[in-house]
Amino acid sequence: MKKRDLLYQTLYFSCIGVTFLNNYELVFAVWVITIFLTLQKLYSQSLIKYISFFVVILLTAIVSGIFREHSPYNAIRDITYLAKPIIGLWAGYQLCKISSKEALKMFIYTGTILSIIHIVIIIITVLDSGTFSVNMIREKGGYFSDYEIYVLVMLIFHEKFRIEIPKSRIRFLTLLVGVSCFLYLARTNLIQFIIFIVALKGYFTLNKRSLTILSSVFISVLIGYAIIYSINPKRNGKGLEAFLYKIKIAPIEPFKTRINKDDWKDFNDNYRSYENIITVKQVSSKGTSAVLFGEGTGATLDLGREVWSNDGEFVRFIPIVHNGYMTVFLKSGLFGVFFLLSFILTLMRQKRNNDDTIRHINYFLTGTAIFLIFSNWVFLGLYLKLDNKSVIIGFLIALRLVIYKENSRMALIENTHEKT
Repeated sequence: MKKRDLLYQTLYFSCIGVTFLNNYELVFAVWVITIFLTLQKLYSQSLIKYISFFVVILLTAIVSGIFREHSPYNAIRDITYLAKPIIGLWAGYQLCKISSKEALKMFIYTGTILSIIHIVIIIITVLDSGTFSVNMIREKGGYFSDYEIYVLVMLIFHEKFRIEIPKSRIRFLTLLVGVSCFLYLARTNLIQFIIFIVALKGYFTLNKRSLTILSSVFISVLIGYAIIYSINPKRNGKGLEAFLYKIKIAPIEPFKTRINKDDWKDFNDNYRSYENIITVKQVSSKGTSAVLFGEGTGATLDLGREVWSNDGEFVRFIPIVHNGYMTVFLKSGLFGVFFLLSFILTLMRQKRNNDDTIRHINYFLTGTAIFLIFSNWVFLGLYLKLDNKSVIIGFLIALRLVIYKENSRMALIENTHEKT
């Protein structure tokens, strides 16, 4: 293996793996260092186009913040948060400078290592506690892994991506990564998996057949939800019941408009909706300029009461909320939300291509855009501190370009041989 290839593989694993450590400062540092170590002179128009949406959101928040009295520390912190999709896309794009064959293997084996680590952590947790507690294994092993879902789906469609790994190993890796994905017991990962399978089948390219398939999938999901609802899993259930309870409340949780904050069950189960309600009220109370262009970098949301945070402390003022649209609304107003939606729509609309691998990469990007509609609503989308999808998107854009160049080079060689 060339030293250059080893460097890029190490940096790639670091950029993905660091997001699992729950330390955004470290994520930011690793991604920025990676960018400087892999800088290049030319970039594709697609990358620049996607990055520009987030640059506008960031600049809008900075300008809005200038006219408001926010803490300098909070403002700088927000700049790093809002810059996350930019540096993620940038880093991911630059890390695909090897052959498509090696790039795909790097993508797969990175997910394999993460799956092994996750399964080992779960086994140790279960053995130490003597019980299979959903809350405990999620606390110790992690709450989700978008990256492993990408890898699992790519393994399922390995022939479409021309992954040069023996079939026996493909089957083993699919089982390994699949088990790890299941053990996250994450509703968002389940939605992500279904969307990606439908996308890689090409069913989001609308025609009579795809509409029939999409309708069937939608009906199947409704029936499945109706069955779970009729089973009526309890809030304090154990194991699978706890997971089913989360599925039962999932459709209501982000959209509920009335919440009794004095009822701890209602408040905890619908906390995301509570954040949304408070965000709209606070920004609206600051006037038209805040609604249009946000409160700027440094703005915080006053929850009106102290809540226990993921950082292990009680907080009342928070810089970001679970909902990505609401976070952008708080910082950049409706103007910023428009550009966030524009990014999703642009990512969704991929051009047709005759090459099977490039076509399926485009399907992946379309599926990612559709998933981001939901991900932004419940889990901050690309702005989540633990998220690595921006790196994946940047990587897939670059991989598509690498494959295109390889195909062009091969066609040129073949034409040369024919002439001679």
